[in-house]
Amino acid sequence: MNEYDVIVIGGGPAGLSAALILARALRRVAVIDDGAPHDPHPTGFPATARSEVTAYGAHLVPGTVTSVVPAFPVPASAVPSVPPMVRPGRAGDAASARDAGFLVRLRSGEVFFARRVLVATGPQAVIPEIPGFADRWGRDVLHCPYRQGFEVRDRPLGVLGGSPEAVQYALLIRQWSADIAYFAHTQSLTGTDRQRLTARSVRIVEGTVTGLVVVDDRLAGITLDRASVVAPHALFVAPGPAPAGHVGPGPAPADQLLTALGAAVTDTLTGRTSVPGVWAVVAAHAQMITAAGAGSIAAVDLHADLVEEDVRAALPFSAAQERQVAKSRATIH
Repeated sequence: MNEYDVIVIGGGPAGLSAALILARALRRVAVIDDGAPHDPHPTGFPATARSEVTAYGAHLVPGTVTSVVPAFPVPASAVPSVPPMVRPGRAGDAASARDAGFLVRLRSGEVFFARRVLVATGPQAVIPEIPGFADRWGRDVLHCPYRQGFEVRDRPLGVLGGSPEAVQYALLIRQWSADIAYFAHTQSLTGTDRQRLTARSVRIVEGTVTGLVVVDDRLAGITLDRASVVAPHALFVAPGPAPAGHVGPGPAPADQLLTALGAAVTDTLTGRTSVPGVWAVVAAHAQMITAAGAGSIAAVDLHADLVEEDVRAALPFSAAQERQVAKSRATIH
């Protein structure tokens, strides 16, 4: 049985930042990440962050979380053995469920115990279902100009249309290059849309995008249903984030994982939820630094809660509480 003070679900900026704070506070931490591709950052943040987190003793665990359940009471058939850290809460203590901890199960069948759980799967960009887009995502099919625009500045750039927000997004991308092609794709542009794009010298390309042309591992063109090929240096896609996470037999949004626990975020600043012992940073933080900040705030608050539990554990039990502990242990075993 793998036992931790905290299990962080999600290895993005929020999760890794939280893990770093907790590991530096000498807590035993595991970060469980399903390996879904996160947007590459020009500074190489993910690799650097993972290296730093492990240097402070945190464990990185590849896998998909399928369930998180309170560890107490634990049916004898739930896990091969009950971890020593599982300790019944005090009788009548509102913190009982929290102090008992949680069992985190992976799709592989592995089970982990944690005193606290932080769900930090964050947002996951929705990649258009167009051939080639998934393979080039984060390389030359981009979605965040504030992270990726500087590296492609002053180059011919494309913007994929298809939604009302895409026009405004193209006007935003115009700041990074004077050579912008707007691919209308499935969108019927209004007269106002065309006027606004033209006013900023954004070229409108009619036709549905059907795929990408890649040569020598570089974007060499964009194919249209009209058989024409246009060749921008990179293509931007307006973000359409959806929380990422897993529960049940297959992938599902993080809010479904929380729903299965009966948890809802009650403090958007700290990430505390309605279930004691569970924190969540699942808001769509578009910027890496804000996501990392949210993870840090949650970690500090979570650590303070662990300190309070440590104090409760150190205080002497009353006779009634000792009887409750003995009864609970008998039930577990």
